Amino acid sequence: MRMRAFVLAGLGIAALAGPASARGPVVVELFTSQGCASCVAADDLVGDLSDHPHVLALTFGVDYWDYLGWQDTFARSEFTDRQKAYLRPLALRDVYTPQVVIDGHLQAAANHPDEVDKLIKQAAREHDKPPQIMAARGARVAVGSGHAPKGGADVWLVRYDPHEQKVVVKTGDNRGKTVVEHNVVRELVRLGAWTGKPKSFREPEAQTDGLQTAVIVQAAHGGKIVAAKTL
Repeated sequence: MRMRAFVLAGLGIAALAGPASARGPVVVELFTSQGCASCVAADDLVGDLSDHPHVLALTFGVDYWDYLGWQDTFARSEFTDRQKAYLRPLALRDVYTPQVVIDGHLQAAANHPDEVDKLIKQAAREHDKPPQIMAARGARVAVGSGHAPKGGADVWLVRYDPHEQKVVVKTGDNRGKTVVEHNVVRELVRLGAWTGKPKSFREPEAQTDGLQTAVIVQAAHGGKIVAAKTL
């Protein structure tokens, strides 16, 4: 059963438009694997959320289920490292899939839609005054002044494919199934540090055509996301 009904009913525009539009979208990161049997239905969550103007939903393929027999076609070790960076701040003992991390500081299993719905609404209410993010001249990204988290923040550039991806899994637990993924992250680059003062960063060239670019300002070492914007 698809999750569209709960997502679109629970996340009305009125619920998010005020604080979310002022600070940018709520960032929802799905950590999943094509080789994970319980992930197939959860992958629909990103497809549903991607229709919402005040949510940035991203799919990160992790590689630690590849040993089951299927090599995830979109997984990268750096995506697994990103998920592992959340362990300590989220007080978790180990990584799992399908996991959703919301604005860098809330988490739930992606196959618990009511909990995900509740946490997205909570994140939308918590937004502080964010720094402005914009594309600057000369292939650069500018982050304006604002309140930086204790210990500073990292500025991440994310490039993802906005088109639906269908992958036929030929081996492993999902053998014979077609996995449908949305907003699949293909590139993740740390541009540098931000300490609250205006700063610009060089935007690297895309390695693949047709990708959408987003910038995320996040407390260092897997902390809370304080600003995000698609460019």
